[in-house]
Amino acid sequence: MLSAFTFNTAENLPVGLLELISQSLDVSVPAVGLLVTGYGVTVAVSSLPLAHLVRNVPRRHVLAGLLAALVVSSLVAALSTAYWLLLAARLLTALAQALFWAVMGPVAVGLFAPEIRGRVIGALSVAGSLALVLGVPAGTWLGQQSDWPVPMAALAGLGLVPLVTIAVLLPTSRPEQERAAYGSSPDARRFATVLAAGVLSATGAFAGYTYIVKFLGDVSGFSPGTVSALLVAFGAACLAGVSITGALLDRFPRSALPTAVATQAVGMLGMYAAGTDPVAAVVFLALVGGALGPVFMITQNEMLHCAPGRTDLALAANSGAYNAGIAAGAALGALVLPLAGVRGTFLVGGLLTAAACAVLLGRQLLPPRGHRATVLPRPASLARDSDHCANATSRSGRPTQFTCQGRSSRLRSAAAKSWIRSVAGGVS
Repeated sequence: MLSAFTFNTAENLPVGLLELISQSLDVSVPAVGLLVTGYGVTVAVSSLPLAHLVRNVPRRHVLAGLLAALVVSSLVAALSTAYWLLLAARLLTALAQALFWAVMGPVAVGLFAPEIRGRVIGALSVAGSLALVLGVPAGTWLGQQSDWPVPMAALAGLGLVPLVTIAVLLPTSRPEQERAAYGSSPDARRFATVLAAGVLSATGAFAGYTYIVKFLGDVSGFSPGTVSALLVAFGAACLAGVSITGALLDRFPRSALPTAVATQAVGMLGMYAAGTDPVAAVVFLALVGGALGPVFMITQNEMLHCAPGRTDLALAANSGAYNAGIAAGAALGALVLPLAGVRGTFLVGGLLTAAACAVLLGRQLLPPRGHRATVLPRPASLARDSDHCANATSRSGRPTQFTCQGRSSRLRSAAAKSWIRSVAGGVS
């Protein structure tokens, strides 16, 4: 769980350090925002190829290597004195995270029964959400008190703990031998729908969230100290959303994703419409936070069920698609920022999130593939006759079975005609 916390903190920490990095390295705020974009592009492009490359490597070795890369890249980032060196360090971290969730998910859920996979994914996501509650706000505060390289160096220390733990304690196992190696209910169309909705939702969220510090300061009028406190509140809302959704995910697997995406859309559009009022800004910020974490968690859980093949490859595809959305959102925000201001980034983000809702609702309205005809209830007389035949066969053997089948055919024909007449009469 500490590894998930550290990776998510590393991913989102530049959001809280945008202006500090901009001033220190003498680059524009949109240029620093590209640190998030480059990170997302790297994850999006490399997730699936890297997962395919290491598909036969024992997971203990893979996870230990990923955490070692996180430690090294964090140290390089802390020692960076130029923008391009910092960008290179971020890309190395992104390569590690490109594989992390794809590998960690099947390893974790494979230790538990299939019917509680949602809760297992929820527990992992709680650890990741703590990055927004504790990691990013603490890193932002630490950077404001000292300088931005200090929280970067702290990430290296955090990464050492799970690195040693996993290298020593995690058993060595082959990926195909894991209990969650394959999807429980393969569905290629559902797989594609979840990917598309995840991309749109991530693009919308990060078009605005990348510049949340600037929004809260310039639009809502909060002081830097209050902004740090609001980032904590945002993370707390994210943690609450993940915790509640994770507890209910196994009971409501199909309605969870549309609900979370719709909540995010309301929060984003509310920030645009009423963000100048401090109270309204806090309320809608909490809605965005309460939805942002659960969206990715739910899509990951969906992959464990609807994956057409190996779950690690499906999770890698989902992670890549979601991070492509993060990169696209940060880049889109950088384009919108000079044209429509920081409020405009939340308007564009809210509209894209609403489009994700439309994709999910449209998928639910479509009939399942291969089952376009309406399935009517089976007549009770047919069920009773079938049970009678089965009992007669088991008692008397094969000759009685033939007699029963003949009788069953005549009764089935009569019952079917009566059933059709009753249905036709009900329709008319």
